[in-house]
Amino acid sequence: MADNEKVYQAIELAKSTGKIRKGTNEVTKAIEKGQAKLVAIASDVSPKEIVMHMPILAKEKGIPCFEVGVKEELGAAAGIPVGTASVVVIKEGEAKDIIAELAKSE
Repeated sequence: MADNEKVYQAIELAKSTGKIRKGTNEVTKAIEKGQAKLVAIASDVSPKEIVMHMPILAKEKGIPCFEVGVKEELGAAAGIPVGTASVVVIKEGEAKDIIAELAKSE
């Protein structure tokens, strides 16, 4: 398990200098299309079945995938006032180095 702070930091940087998408459907589409650079999934998603496919898909595509804290924290990192089950970084922007580091630690 990677350092949650680094994952949040990567999401926040990518949000302001690159591009992110929020929500299970958006994340799944980005993984399937090969656009995803980093996937973050909240640990308190209920039921778990909603996001169970994501780590498997991400692994098949060679995309770093991390389970992080709660939905509210993930939503805050993504810049939205509500919780979100998952976030994907599409364009790294200035988060490229952090994402590369996270990919190695996975």
